[in-house]
Amino acid sequence: MFKERIKAFREERNWTQSELARRLGVSHTIIQGYELGTRKPSNDMLCALADLFGCTTDSLLGRTEKS
Repeated sequence: MFKERIKAFREERNWTQSELARRLGVSHTIIQGYELGTRKPSNDMLCALADLFGCTTDSLLGRTEKS
């Protein structure tokens, strides 16, 4: 569920993987890994993503409806 949610949040903002990566201070291959489901975010990264997208970590993880 996480891989679909992060991609949806990114696309809602019309950001490329590289743009999201730049905003988070990571390489685009990390974002690519999240979206492919081959990589899991650390707790710190999950919080940074939630802050950036203005959502909860539960929403990113698919535990609640996407808001």
